[in-house]
Amino acid sequence: MRILLIALTLLAGRLNAQTMQTQTAAITLNGDVKNVFPLFGAYEEKKWAKGWNPAPVYPVTETIEEGATFRTPGHFPGENEYIWRVSRYDGPGFLIQYMVYGPDRCWTITVQCAAANDRTTATITYSFVALNPAGEEKNRHSLHLLFQHHLKDWEEEINGYLSR
Repeated sequence: MRILLIALTLLAGRLNAQTMQTQTAAITLNGDVKNVFPLFGAYEEKKWAKGWNPAPVYPVTETIEEGATFRTPGHFPGENEYIWRVSRYDGPGFLIQYMVYGPDRCWTITVQCAAANDRTTATITYSFVALNPAGEEKNRHSLHLLFQHHLKDWEEEINGYLSR
């Protein structure tokens, strides 16, 4: 009987626990890593991502550094805005990570760039954590939309920008 109670307690905990949902894709970009990596900074991204317009919080200038914080509009009903913070930034190592907060969920976006001859390989990882069941569903939907083409849409947009 005691084993059954322990099993039921563990199962109940699992049913109430939220999960982390993670997905990664690598894209190939037609440029030197020193020129490509900055395009993953929030303000440089405006050059290639249509409709992207982050509003700085800290610092008040459009500066990318560890701790930089900005806002963007939310994507789902009830998500008026997202708060973004650069949680890791290693310019010489071509690594940037964002922590993003919404009312039902939070997630990280990690971009690691590496030289590949005269090109750049960018490996992008999204890791979502739900704060409640609504967040769980939003995360599942977001990952599906983001990765339905394995970020090849990003690859096309960035390479289009680089070719101009």
